[in-house]
Amino acid sequence: MIVIVDYGLGNLASIGNMIRKAGGKCQISGDPDRVSAAEKIILPGVGHFAAGMEYIRNKGLETVLNDKALKQQVPVLGICLGMQLMARFSSEGDAQGLGWFDADVRRFQAEKLAGLKVPHMGWTDIRLTRTHALFPAHDEQQRFYFVHSYHMVCDREEDVLASAEYGYRFTCAVSRDNRIGLQFHPEKSHRFGLGVMKRFVQWNP
Repeated sequence: MIVIVDYGLGNLASIGNMIRKAGGKCQISGDPDRVSAAEKIILPGVGHFAAGMEYIRNKGLETVLNDKALKQQVPVLGICLGMQLMARFSSEGDAQGLGWFDADVRRFQAEKLAGLKVPHMGWTDIRLTRTHALFPAHDEQQRFYFVHSYHMVCDREEDVLASAEYGYRFTCAVSRDNRIGLQFHPEKSHRFGLGVMKRFVQWNP
């Protein structure tokens, strides 16, 4: 069973629908006991980093998530804000994250955007930096839907899975062991997103 973690922010129903379409079974829950019983976890999210982390800590979810991700090493997928929460810190609210990646989350640098507006919104090609089970090597085009004002900046180059271009190149996917984060929204990305979700359902790192 895949548990989509409800921490008060996110497009939960759309993610659940995509998982079921991909052949998986899922439930949406913010109950620490249900999250503790999960075989796989999805951290969704659309909203404010500090508010998301405050909710996670107030509901007693941080300890459970750390146990599942770091000790039990169940597969975890972070989507958009859910990916950012895996970092150690975000300038959005000057808040500490879960710290699963050696990375900080920063707002797009306006001086490097050449007049482009923030948030970055719309369809954008991504460039894989290495192979991963969630992305087929034979599929030349990888195109996904983005809506975000902040992005992750990693200390460790080996954590970066993919990048995208918006005024400048930024990290749009990270992975380490059983953890993977996607800045884009697979649940809004049609066949490309469905492919990622199908492979997450089958993924056994």
